[in-house]
Order: sequence, then C-alpha cells, then structure tokens
Amino acid sequence: MEEDDHSLFGALEPTSSHFLARLRGYFLTGLIIVGPVAITIYVVWWFINLVDGWIKPLIPNSYLPDNFLPFNVPGVGLVFGIVGLMLIGALAANLFGRTIVSYGVILLDRMPVVRGVYRLLKQIFTTVFSKQGTSFKRVGLIEFPRRGLYVLVFVSGDPPGEVKDKLDNGELMTVFMPNAPNPTTGFVMFMPAKDVILLDMPIDDAAKLVISAGLVAPKQSKLKQLAEEAKKKSARPDTMPPKEEETAA
Repeated sequence: MEEDDHSLFGALEPTSSHFLARLRGYFLTGLIIVGPVAITIYVVWWFINLVDGWIKPLIPNSYLPDNFLPFNVPGVGLVFGIVGLMLIGALAANLFGRTIVSYGVILLDRMPVVRGVYRLLKQIFTTVFSKQGTSFKRVGLIEFPRRGLYVLVFVSGDPPGEVKDKLDNGELMTVFMPNAPNPTTGFVMFMPAKDVILLDMPIDDAAKLVISAGLVAPKQSKLKQLAEEAKKKSARPDTMPPKEEETAA
C-alpha cells in the first residue's frame, strides 16, 4: 500500500469518543474510498456503451455474440473498434494504403467547410497521439494578474516565426495558462523567456494541481532530495586545502 493510503487512513481516523462523531468519520472514510472507484467504473461503463452504440450497428449479426448467448455482452463494439483501427493503421503503413489515404485527404481539402474542421482536428490528434507531434515541454510560473502573484503555465516551445519578427522582444516562449479547474480552457501567450520561471515539476502533477484547484499537491520528496544533494555539492570544497608549510627547524 502506498504512502498516500496510509496518510489518508490516518487523517480520517475518528479521534473523538462521541458515537455520532465516529460514525461521521467512518462515513467520510468510506465515501473517499468508494467514491473515486464508483465514478471510475461509471465513466468506463459509459464509454463502453457509447462506443458499442456507434459500432454495433455496423457489425453483421452473425458476428455478434448477443445472438448466440442468452445475455448481452458489453464491449463488443469497443473490441471491434480497436481491431478496426489497428487494421486501418496497418493498411496505411504500405504504399497502397497511403495512396487511398492521400486521395481521401485531397477530397476533404476540396470541401469548403469540412476542410477547416478536418485540418484542425487532424492537427490536434497529431499533437496528442503521434510520436512526431509536439507537446508541452516544461512547467513554469509567471506573474499574473499582477506582480507578486504567480500562476502555473505549460511551456509549449518557441512562438511562430512571424510573431518573433513582429515583436522583436528578445528570446520568447509560447506558454499556455490553464484555467482551474478546467485546464482545457485558458490563454495562449507569447512571453519573454526571462519572465518565465521554469520548474522541475512533472506535467502530470501540474495538471492535477490545476484540476483540483490546488488541493492535490505533487510529492516534493524527490525535489527535496535533489535540493539536499545540491547543497552538499556546493558545500563540498572543489580543491583540497593546501597543506601547512613546514617550518624550518
């Protein structure tokens, strides 16, 4: 069991001898344990039913196990969908598949309204799922909305070339400032690199911090260990102290 689980149970252990207070503590403990599990199961079940509702009508009845079993089998559409995506990816890996995909892309690019939506979605999916796509590189802090107040930002990289040429403000960074607790909304800003304080915090921990509105703080044990090692290294002398000169007898 992880350290967080031990601290959770220790923090929720009822300390009062009053019977109702202990019952309340037990109820909160059970709610914190069961709540995330129940919500996770509900989300997974909702996603499976959603995919089944999309793909099951496309599957021939002879391939559906529901016709041979006396009960409904969930997840059949999801399995067929995953296998279908794998087959499409394998088909696109050869010359024949690439030719078909290229013709499909050309057809979509000729549609006035559809091509804008397709290009946007393709760029998003390439950024998120492709190994060649870009993603957030670091987590940083900037002063916002005034000096002395800091917010978390995700560093995307260098700004576009036109932005660099127009601003001409030294070294710039593209950062995304998410809004809590919904990190899918926020502000894209082009800032001087000197105004961004880069952190060693992982991106996943920063996302949890934003989504939880600051309630779920990342573990700082590793950062403390690195800080202690840096202190020891700085305190260690680079060269050995010179030996005392021997006095002549």
